[in-house]
Amino acid sequence: MYSKDKIQSLQKSTNAFIKKEQDTSFEKEEIEQLREVLRFHENRYYILNDPLISDFEYDQLFKLLQKIESAQPTLITPDSPTQRVAKGLTKDFPPAQHLVPMLSLDNSYNSDDLIDFDRKARELSGLSKIEYCVEPKFDGGSISVIYENDLLVRGATRGDGVEGDEVTQNIKQIHSLPLSAKFSAYGIQQIEIRGEVLINKKNFAKYNEQIIEEGYAPLANPRNAAAGSLRIKDPTEVAKRNLEAFTYHVSYFSLYKDKPLPEQLTTHSNTLQLLWDLGFRSPEKEKKVFKGIEDVIQYCIHFEVERDRLPYEIDGMVIKVNSIELQDKLGMTSHHPRWAIAYKFKARQATTKLIAVEYQVGRTGAVTPVAKLDPVAIGGVTVSSISIHNEDYIIEKDLRIGDAVLIERAGDVIPQIVKPLTDIRTGKETNIEFPKECPVCKSKLFKEAEEAVWRCINIECPAQVVERMIHFVSKDAMDIRGFGDANVRKFYELGLLNDIPGIYNLDFNKLIGREGFGQKSIENLQVAIEQSKTQPLHRLLYALGIRFVGETTAKTLARSIHHLLDLKNKSLEDLQLLEDIGPKVAGSVFHFFSNVSNIDMLQQLEKIGLQLYNAKKESVSDGNLSGQTFLFTGTMPTLKRSEAEAMAEANGAQILTGVSTKLNYLVVGENAGSKLEKAKKINTVKILTEDDFLKIIGKK
Repeated sequence: MYSKDKIQSLQKSTNAFIKKEQDTSFEKEEIEQLREVLRFHENRYYILNDPLISDFEYDQLFKLLQKIESAQPTLITPDSPTQRVAKGLTKDFPPAQHLVPMLSLDNSYNSDDLIDFDRKARELSGLSKIEYCVEPKFDGGSISVIYENDLLVRGATRGDGVEGDEVTQNIKQIHSLPLSAKFSAYGIQQIEIRGEVLINKKNFAKYNEQIIEEGYAPLANPRNAAAGSLRIKDPTEVAKRNLEAFTYHVSYFSLYKDKPLPEQLTTHSNTLQLLWDLGFRSPEKEKKVFKGIEDVIQYCIHFEVERDRLPYEIDGMVIKVNSIELQDKLGMTSHHPRWAIAYKFKARQATTKLIAVEYQVGRTGAVTPVAKLDPVAIGGVTVSSISIHNEDYIIEKDLRIGDAVLIERAGDVIPQIVKPLTDIRTGKETNIEFPKECPVCKSKLFKEAEEAVWRCINIECPAQVVERMIHFVSKDAMDIRGFGDANVRKFYELGLLNDIPGIYNLDFNKLIGREGFGQKSIENLQVAIEQSKTQPLHRLLYALGIRFVGETTAKTLARSIHHLLDLKNKSLEDLQLLEDIGPKVAGSVFHFFSNVSNIDMLQQLEKIGLQLYNAKKESVSDGNLSGQTFLFTGTMPTLKRSEAEAMAEANGAQILTGVSTKLNYLVVGENAGSKLEKAKKINTVKILTEDDFLKIIGKK
């Protein structure tokens, strides 16, 4: 892919460009070199999972390219890394006909099926032994992409196999699919490639946590999540899903005139190597080539045992005749190719009995029913408990205590109840009665009209108190190492810890001599607690566990204030004017900062020494914009909104959250919306473009 010398050269260029981040006067050759540097680092991050620079340094390079292209728009190329960024919603998904039909594969479930497949292939080919390429069968959403003259020109879903939906803009949000690739170096003018869009297990788990918090049932498997993401109309939302794509088959190609057939297109295994060398993610590392079916069978059996070690879901192996010429000779039926077969792994399902339902209370008061099962082994794990999400889920599935139920487990994904086996009910099964009171504190439960989740709204409920502390000390929040779930629960039960401020007032003397707490571990815990006081404001905001406030929203809120308690002075309207904050999030934030107990807690944390000021929002009283008020709206050509706001503040300006007579300047980008219309009606508001703004602050 990249030689050692090339890597060293690109890294040297990387360092040089980082030093030039304020310069935009580049020649055409230098701009293309910067694009190559960015493509290289995308490959290291998304394909090889081995980055050579930090996210911050990558962002510096990306912003530099944006600035250069904004200054010299005639030099923008279709395959520039900046061209992944989507502008606006997709209105519809027009039909797209595949160059070659995407046929299904014939399935096999045991070694006898593979032996029979091999026999037929040998009989049709007249060969005594056939070479096969074996690779994982990915479990995601199937896609077909077309490159012409080295550029990605179209992406489509599988559809009915002949025609799918054209989803090119969404496909471009997947960083493991290059926007351009040097197929021309092999004489290839046009090529159609099959692939599979996936969400890896870690990202899938995070996504499910998010939608559970919002009161919805989680998605059953990564396949549904990946396939559904391809048809989201907002490409920026698709980008947030962290989709990945594996390319696994070349279905069609045409060569430039008088170009010979390259060796890379003579065998299937060579095409996978070709794709890998050109920067695609292909099963190059997982594939194996075998002569004869016996070794194929052993590899399939081996992979079924090892499947859970992969970061993504597979549901079998695909066996393909390796020779492309032989594939053409074997041909296909109307349903499937004769030169390939899928070896499907055994379904990880089992039947057991639902013997009881218990109820757990989370940090936001959500009451989650948990089915208690007769323990059953499935996919190498013994399952005895399964979340059944909410009351509506129970009603929809028609679950009853005493039911025989079918359960399913896919890899590391949480097991799910597929269905109750209603045909074998005995009549002794009983309905599941959802409680009206909190199972922990006995407070009356409450459910919003538009939600499926019942909640305990007593913020002093012991279960919520413990869960909030667990969230507060977690890695993505205050990151207090050595605390963790088990220790929070243990300290609470011992009476050593009762609330979040108590974390910073822990009596370490009472830990001496307790099991698991030697002198070194106590010292480490003390250091971790003390270090957490310096966490930035957005971390603290996220750690507070405000409903609907994730890591991104916490950053948005933090950017809008100088001090955390400024949020108690913001109205619902003020909050909704912030980027990506709607009525639901605004209502939750407003409710939190209207609660006297929460304000008291924050004041205690400040006295203890936590950082409630936004260190990045210190005002400048003597800048050239001193006394002026600004508001930014829409998508700027080169600047992020937070970046533009920081520039204005650095020059003494005050940032407002809404359009009013107090506003001096509204800086507008693309899709400015209602704020622009409102500003036009106020004569004193001056409307600027990004260019105008940059000139005012002396950046142009």
